[in-house]
Amino acid sequence: MYVAEVGQPIKAPNGQFDARLRLIYSNGTESNLLRWSLQRALYKDEGGRRVTEPSAGPLFAKAVESEPAELPIGTLYVLRSQSPHPAVAAQRELVHKIGITGGSVEARIAGAMDDATYLLAGVDIVATYKLYNVNRVKLERLIHRVLDPVRFEVQIPDRFGKLVRPREWFMVPLPVIDELVARIGDGSIVGMVYDPTHAALVPAAR
Repeated sequence: MYVAEVGQPIKAPNGQFDARLRLIYSNGTESNLLRWSLQRALYKDEGGRRVTEPSAGPLFAKAVESEPAELPIGTLYVLRSQSPHPAVAAQRELVHKIGITGGSVEARIAGAMDDATYLLAGVDIVATYKLYNVNRVKLERLIHRVLDPVRFEVQIPDRFGKLVRPREWFMVPLPVIDELVARIGDGSIVGMVYDPTHAALVPAAR
C-alpha cells in the first residue's frame, strides 16, 4: 500500500497522538486507516516492511556501490565455526550461525572463543548482507522459523562446566541462505519452508 496523505494530528484515548491516513492499495482501492492501526498491522506481518525513500536502494545488498540516502540499520551475518567439536567438524561446511547486528560484525564476534553462543571457538565470516528499513528482531525471528527444521542441536559445556545449547546454528548450505535472503527481500518468502530432504526452500504443505 502507498501512504498518500497524513491527516491532522488527533489525540488518542491513551494520550498519544494519532492521525488518519489516506492509503492507496495495489488494487486501486483506498481507506482512511489510523496511523497506529497501520503500524500494528505491520508488526503482526512478519513479511511487512516500510520503504520510506524510493531511492534508498535495495532491502538487502552484499555490496553498496554508493552511499544510500538512508544509512543501513544493520547487518545480517553468516558464520562458520572453527570448533574442534566432533559434531561440528563432521559437518563444518553445512553448520552456519545466522544472526543480525546493528553494529560491526567483527566487534560482535570479538569474544567468540569465550562465548558459548559461538561454540567457544573462533568463527569465520562467510557472508554478510546490509539491511535497510526492516525490523531486525522480526527478521531474525522469521529466518530462524523458516530454518527451524534444520536447527543444529548440540550441547557444549560453558566456561563453568554447565551444558548450554546454542540456538542460532543451522545445518543449511550457504546457497540456500542466499536464496532465503533474496526471497525475504522480494517478499516471496511468504508461505515457504525449508525441506531438508531436498536441501531447498519449498512451498509449505496446505
